[in-house]
Amino acid sequence: MNSIATTATRRERLAHWFPFLNWPRPDRALLVNEASAGITVALMVIPQGVAYAALAGMPLITGIYAALFPALIAVLFSSSARLSVGPTALTSLLVGASLAPLAVPGSREWVSLAVWLTLLSGAMQVLLGAGRFGWLLRLVNSPVLMGFTQGAAVLITLSQLPALLGFTGRSFAQALHGPPPDFIAIAFGLGSMAMLWAGKRFTPRFPTTMALVALSAALSFAVSYALRGGAVIGALPSGLPGFYLPMGLSWNDLGALLLPSFLITLVSFLETASSAKVDNARAGKLWNENQDLIGQGLGKIASGLSGSFPTSSSFSRSAITLYAGAKSQWSTLFSVAVVAAALLWAMPLLYHVPQAVLAAIVATATLGLLKPSAFVALWRISRIEAAIAFGTFVLTIATAPSIYWGVLGGLLAALAHYMYRHLHPRIVEVGLHPDGSLRDRHLLSLPALAPNLYALRMDAELDFASATTLERAINSAVAQRPGLTDVCLFAHPINRVDLTGAEVFGNIRRALESQGIRLHVSGLKLPAMQVLERAGLLQPGPLLFTYRTDSEALAALRSAGGASQVPADSIAV
Repeated sequence: MNSIATTATRRERLAHWFPFLNWPRPDRALLVNEASAGITVALMVIPQGVAYAALAGMPLITGIYAALFPALIAVLFSSSARLSVGPTALTSLLVGASLAPLAVPGSREWVSLAVWLTLLSGAMQVLLGAGRFGWLLRLVNSPVLMGFTQGAAVLITLSQLPALLGFTGRSFAQALHGPPPDFIAIAFGLGSMAMLWAGKRFTPRFPTTMALVALSAALSFAVSYALRGGAVIGALPSGLPGFYLPMGLSWNDLGALLLPSFLITLVSFLETASSAKVDNARAGKLWNENQDLIGQGLGKIASGLSGSFPTSSSFSRSAITLYAGAKSQWSTLFSVAVVAAALLWAMPLLYHVPQAVLAAIVATATLGLLKPSAFVALWRISRIEAAIAFGTFVLTIATAPSIYWGVLGGLLAALAHYMYRHLHPRIVEVGLHPDGSLRDRHLLSLPALAPNLYALRMDAELDFASATTLERAINSAVAQRPGLTDVCLFAHPINRVDLTGAEVFGNIRRALESQGIRLHVSGLKLPAMQVLERAGLLQPGPLLFTYRTDSEALAALRSAGGASQVPADSIAV
């Protein structure tokens, strides 16, 4: 028995670091189901990969490389079972925006810098996950992410307009004064968008994207679009990716890549979180964010060593994985097998695909991110957070191509708002409501608990941010009420006290005692009480009274000065 238990314990420890040891053992029914889901996702990721590689300024084949080994490594070491890892629109945009000042898109230097960006971002994710620091990435709240995502979606869509409108390779200024647009490209682009929209609307499980690519390639070949000078994908190299070692990195380039690498890490984690929470909720499991950080980071490293760009979890492809009926990680293995087969034998079939079709694939995906109504809904909930979201949106667009300043600006604004709220905690003088609860007596026009009593509640921690505000509130009440004999702090909301909070509590106690005013403290929670006790601030004294519950406090105050006409045992706070 002991040997069996030891073996089980050892396996659990290994599975902690190697999640693939916990994969379900497949049977025929499971494999058939997983094969169907995996093939569906593969047929979607192949054309998307080519389109997102163009968005990132990378050789088009690297977009398919990003769906091979990165997806395999990520699924082996991630805790979430059904995430589709590969190229995504946001990370591709970030690559293009980050490298624009440093190199020429598609050049040898560009590819090398993109690989360094991928390796740095992957290493950051692995270190954060191994150190259990996943909580750090929660600093970006929903309004900031929403504003950045909407701004990035606008930029991505605008970047695809030249190809969609038949001006591939030309800027808007050149398009106004150059030759007329390519009307065949316009037909391919707009027709592709219509087909993708219809597929998503009416047949979401059907691989519309791959069907579109096949159909457009056939039509392009039939009308000799490439021979007429039309912009097509062209020749892509066949075969699996080899080991890629980037060129040396100067200190200046390293400094220029660190901030974008961190931003890619952040955005990638948030993309993963949106999919992983859904996946784990449906599976009835808790999300292990740190293990997913490790898996996603190792996937990025595999992508970089394959000569590709940063990968992430795609929410749309992960949703298709779930919708297609995938039950486990085996579906990803089938998807990887299809991608590998395509690299080996199917690349010539993509030669005639018009680039306008790739632009349509990207634009359709990003248009789904544009939700102006989200700003209106946020405005109804919180005008300050709506302003932060809109400011992030504007800053993301205004600072393009250095769009990471949008996230950083939004993050700083959100942190400033967070600190402002903690520096200005809600402190109310309480009175007894007819329903038996203690409420804000000035807001609800309630009578005071007793004539010479100042009873207050602070809805915050007693720390460096809030302590001074509490002290000021009590000192103001003492100064404005000459006959004050008692101060009662209802401390139930205070769940933590730091050193500054303890010092200020001591100052409050000494100031009140010097004026002969009694201090009553009700409902201190154990962590807060322990800090004050260790600081010697709860030592018994003639002017200090502590109570375990608010009912005890009100009973004592009533007996001392007629605090309330409601029986103490009816108090509900």
